[in-house]
This record gives sequence, C-alpha cells and structure tokens, in this order.
Amino acid sequence: MTNDKKKDELENEELDNNDNKTSELDEIKAKCEEYKAGWLRAQADYQNLQKEVENKRSEWVKMSEVQILEDFIPVYDNFKKAFGHDIKDGQFDSWKKGIEYIMKQFSDILTSYKIEEIKTVGEIFNPELHEAVGEEEAVDKADGEILKEIDTGYKVGDKIIKCAKVVVNK
Repeated sequence: MTNDKKKDELENEELDNNDNKTSELDEIKAKCEEYKAGWLRAQADYQNLQKEVENKRSEWVKMSEVQILEDFIPVYDNFKKAFGHDIKDGQFDSWKKGIEYIMKQFSDILTSYKIEEIKTVGEIFNPELHEAVGEEEAVDKADGEILKEIDTGYKVGDKIIKCAKVVVNK
C-alpha cells in the first residue's frame, strides 16, 4: 500500500468517526430535548393539579358551610315562631317550655358538631380557656377560682372557638 492510500483510508476513517460522534451527539441532544419536554409537561400537570385541588377545597368549604346553615335554619325558624306568638295570661309556662325545646334543639346541633362549652364557675382560671373581665373577692374561694361567667366559651376538641369571659377571685 502506498502512503497516499493509507492517508486516504485514515482520513476516511476519521470522517466516519466524526460522523459517528456527530450522530451520537445529535441523539443525546434529542434525548435531552425529549426529557426537558417531559419535565415541562409534568411541571404543568402538577400546577394544574394544585389549582384543581384548591378549587375542590374551596368547594368543600362552601358545601360544609351550607350544611351547617341547613342544620341551624330550623332552630332560627322555631325562634321566629316562638317570638311571633302573643303571650296571654297563664301561657308563659308553655311559651317558656317552647323556648327550652328550641334551646335543646340548638344544643343538640352543637353537640353533633362536637362543640363543647368551656367549664367556668368553680374552675381555676386558665388563660388558654378563659378571659378575665373582672375580679371580685370571695373569702371562701381559692385565689384564681372563677366566680361568675359573663360570656360562655366554646371549643372543638382542643381548639378554642371562643374564650369564656369570667370574673375571677382575687
């Protein structure tokens, strides 16, 4: 073989290697683009899912509010009926029983939602449950003992909905 032939063969071999490297590089670039496009689609899908979940959550909140209101509407209707009646002599006791029934109906709804009244009178003041709105002195009571309840407090489990307003022994 002559030098020229060897030289031509080497050049051809180098061109083939370069072509192979170029095609491999093109394949890698194509895969990178494919992976990037997949990643972008996945990211967009995730953002759409987040929006959908937030919309559903808002919808659930509205539905639960409506459900709670549906439970309280009959109580309100009964109060309207009770206060719409004229009380004549001797009918106060029956009117009072009707109001007690409505109060029981209201209490049952609160119980069904696991809403409890916060205990006050006779308990020791707890700033997590009670708000002191005044102090009085009672000799036969312990310091910090609650003497009067001004406003009832409510809780659901350990979560305080409304602190009880109380008068405390000093």
